Amino acid sequence: MERKVRVRFAPSPTGGLHIGGVRTALYNYLIAKRNNGTMILRIEDTDQTRYVEGAEEYIKEALEWVGIKLDESPWHGGAFAPYRQSERKHLYKEYALKLVEDGNAYYAFDTEEEWNEKRKELEAAGIVAPQYNGITRLQMKNSLTLGEEEVKRKLAAGEPYVIRLKIPKKEEISVHDLIRGWVTFHSPLLDDKVLLKSDGMPTYHLANVVDDYLMQISHVIRGEEWLPSAPIHVLLYQFLGWKEVMPQFAHLPLIMNPDGNGKLSKRYADQLGFPVFPLQWTNPEKQETMMGYREEGYFPEVMVNFLVLLGWNAGTEQEIFSMEQLIEAFTIEKIGKSGAKFDINKAKWFNHQYLKAKPNEELATYLLEEAKKQQVSLSKEKAEKVVAILKERITFVKDFLTEGKYLFEAPQTFDEQIAGKKWNQPLVDVLNAYKSALQNHEGAFDAHTAKDLLNKTTDSLGIKFGSVMQGVRLAITGSGTGADLMETIAYLGTEEVGKRIDFSVNNLKVVA
Repeated sequence: MERKVRVRFAPSPTGGLHIGGVRTALYNYLIAKRNNGTMILRIEDTDQTRYVEGAEEYIKEALEWVGIKLDESPWHGGAFAPYRQSERKHLYKEYALKLVEDGNAYYAFDTEEEWNEKRKELEAAGIVAPQYNGITRLQMKNSLTLGEEEVKRKLAAGEPYVIRLKIPKKEEISVHDLIRGWVTFHSPLLDDKVLLKSDGMPTYHLANVVDDYLMQISHVIRGEEWLPSAPIHVLLYQFLGWKEVMPQFAHLPLIMNPDGNGKLSKRYADQLGFPVFPLQWTNPEKQETMMGYREEGYFPEVMVNFLVLLGWNAGTEQEIFSMEQLIEAFTIEKIGKSGAKFDINKAKWFNHQYLKAKPNEELATYLLEEAKKQQVSLSKEKAEKVVAILKERITFVKDFLTEGKYLFEAPQTFDEQIAGKKWNQPLVDVLNAYKSALQNHEGAFDAHTAKDLLNKTTDSLGIKFGSVMQGVRLAITGSGTGADLMETIAYLGTEEVGKRIDFSVNNLKVVA
């Protein structure tokens, strides 16, 4: 019988959700939806010392923003509740004790200071990066080296202990990865991971495996950084008698810094001026605010499209995908092994494509919201006209107000370089004549009319139309470049254009 697809995204509430975490959640979601499966979110908060206030709410909001709909979570509930590991604490100890009882784990009574001393001793003997493993465990204070009565006495006396996994001494542990194929690990290179801490809380390794088993997870799709943990998890499934229902593993390639050196880091992103968080995040301890893609003006569907292609390829020339198209096309087999370079310019390109494709009415709504924030007075009708004029040229909604500043206020300064080349007497003659033509025009006025009047003006003066175009633009917008000039003139209207021509003629010196 084919197993029902149940996937989970299991973040820790230790700060803002990194954009790489959003991609992991997205890949899980697409696999679930493509296979009519279930998408679960589990909060892995066993390490209470690293818990950050507000982080859980941030995770929820970030996933909602990009359109990931959860089936089971701390907020939606579900048949396998609770979905916070801190609320499942009572479940883990029995499995840790079973491992001890079966000889696959052991009590370790060493203090941190004692292990640090042993580590220094081993380093002095020339051992690089000493581990608590099959050799060193026999030199430490644990239930493998102490007598049975001594162990019972310590437990009865309430002495602090941790429970460690007993890694087999000489074994090869193979993990089948859906992206990488078979990966083999040598047990002597693994350390005896702590499964249960002295405060009774499980570590990631135990809680992760127990919860995935109890929640009937079919696929564990997570970042490549967790691949070294996979043999530990395989052993736990084996030791607990769950190997037959062990989920399939897929370890996703890293998202790399733009230069390809190292995993995408906040530090590197800060240097280049782009976010690593989906939403703005304020660290409550340091009161440090970090920028987010939402606040920078990216559409949520852009982030979905951009992130999914960092590691996955449909095998076609198609680059623009809706969520529905991705659900249809996405398979694990098309995820690559190599790390994907993060290219912020590609993200901007996507935003430009999505913005251009949006209906003017929808963009006008966004523009009105942005104008209100920036205290720019703008009617719905004018907003739709601004959008129509500028949408082909801009990347973000906020750019309508910056790139199209000349649509909202007359220029007070002019591009000196253009003025130095183009501002001559023939141009001034054209402008004065064009102003008169505009003032005398009656009836409807649109871009076609604006162009026709300018053509007639230049013809009457015996001046080539193309030779004055940049100068006319300079007089009206203050710049030598911009959106379609005739559309701009039609938007501003004859009276406003006349005022701007007067101002420029009176304030710019004619080039000799």
